[in-house]
Amino acid sequence: MYLCYMDESGTSSIPGNTSHFILAGISVPIWHWNDCDREVRRIKERYGLGDAELHTAWLLRKYLEQNRVPNFAGLNRNQRRSEVERLRKAELLRVQAQPNKKLHKQTKKNYKHTADYIHLTYDERKLFVLDIADCMSRWGFARLFAECIDKVHFDPARAERSVDEQAFEQVVSRYQQYLQAISGDPDQKAFGLLIHDNNQTVARKHTELMKSFHRSGTLWTQINNIVETPLFVDSQLTGMVQIADMCSYGLRRYLENEESEIFDKIFERADRRGDLVVGVRHFTDRSCTCKICGQHRQ
Repeated sequence: MYLCYMDESGTSSIPGNTSHFILAGISVPIWHWNDCDREVRRIKERYGLGDAELHTAWLLRKYLEQNRVPNFAGLNRNQRRSEVERLRKAELLRVQAQPNKKLHKQTKKNYKHTADYIHLTYDERKLFVLDIADCMSRWGFARLFAECIDKVHFDPARAERSVDEQAFEQVVSRYQQYLQAISGDPDQKAFGLLIHDNNQTVARKHTELMKSFHRSGTLWTQINNIVETPLFVDSQLTGMVQIADMCSYGLRRYLENEESEIFDKIFERADRRGDLVVGVRHFTDRSCTCKICGQHRQ
């Protein structure tokens, strides 16, 4: 049995506020999931993050309050947290008095999503994410699957699917083909289960899509090795979904900003047939020279 943890990065709406939409899945054998979770937890504990969620996009933002604390890097972690919390309380009181209620709401949201990380400098947060990525890159038993859609080149009418629907169909197809490839004889069939970050809208859509795939297959393959519909879980409580979040973020930042530090590590785990990358695809113009296209089109 193999578990494939899935998450997305970017907006699926066109044009939206990102040029790419990424759906990524990281598959591990069921007998290794606890080992993976334990390794990630050890790294978290080194950085004082314990049970905190690994949400890469929030981790890698600049926190302006830290720049306002004299010698922030020289303080211990408790002092850093105390100073940042003091400045944030003052800022919330300031914006609360402003007529722009949206600013107050957005500020509260920003502070809530970054509260677990404020005791770490930006460099420490970046090093933490790279340590996690490096850890994952050494999981020889893991496989990365992803559909990376450049929305500039995506035509929903021609595809007859929305951006997120095509991404889901592609990842499901590649995961099925991987499970089929590693299966032995009929009595030793490899089965897989999809585990997705919970979102009510996505859950309903992907559940219905998966039911149709079980009935009629995808455009590319019949679904004989993936059991049930996706299991939707709270990413705050499921560490391996957080790894999928890091993968989708790393893929998008590479394609949109040419940031390769995270990408180069996680791409090591892309499913391959020999030297050909089959698990990850960049849906874009054929002139693209990115590493994904280069190794997918060989």
